[in-house]
Amino acid sequence: MDFHSVINNAGQLWSGLIITLELSALTIAISTFTGFIVALLSISPYRIVRLLIRTYIEIFRCTPALVQVVWFFYCVPVLFNVFWEPFTMGVIVFSLNLTAYNAEAYRAAIQAVPSAHSDAAVALGLKRIHYYRFVVFPQALRLAVPVLLTNSIGMVQQSALVALVAVNDLMYESKALASQTYRPVEVFTVAAGVYFLISLVMSRVVEFVSKRTRRLIDAR
Repeated sequence: MDFHSVINNAGQLWSGLIITLELSALTIAISTFTGFIVALLSISPYRIVRLLIRTYIEIFRCTPALVQVVWFFYCVPVLFNVFWEPFTMGVIVFSLNLTAYNAEAYRAAIQAVPSAHSDAAVALGLKRIHYYRFVVFPQALRLAVPVLLTNSIGMVQQSALVALVAVNDLMYESKALASQTYRPVEVFTVAAGVYFLISLVMSRVVEFVSKRTRRLIDAR
């Protein structure tokens, strides 16, 4: 094992790591918001809306992320004559994927909000939009945070798939460096270690938030 070639080219891996973090951060930020909107639509009183939303959720939850990435990168330009740069396309694909999972987390959290709070909102004369904004969303977010963070960990790990479609993330740069230095074992070991450290830190955050959430629920 000789890691000198990896150390000497650390800048290349660092640039890839920045792309991975940017892609992950944008995806997580977008899907945290859109997931709540989709969750509300999934419990809409209108059957056609519920059907469309459930179809979207099941499609993205029941197909491999790799298939989704490849389909969007190669089929969307052909079918819809839409051409975006690889990074933008990656954010869109993973946002759609993570939104579907986050919507389910939010839906479960929304249904866990006590019905008495709805009665109280009606008694106070809150409009429906204000009820969801000031009553449901804060509680649902707190209850859903552990699941949202767990989903985010999976997203960071899945982000390596964009290396297959020429997004120069950490995995893409690792493949390039392994080809340049003929040191695939060392390069991919370092890449795996970086993904492990990111996931480990996020998992510790999940554990901390889960404990705090349980304490808040017990206090109620």
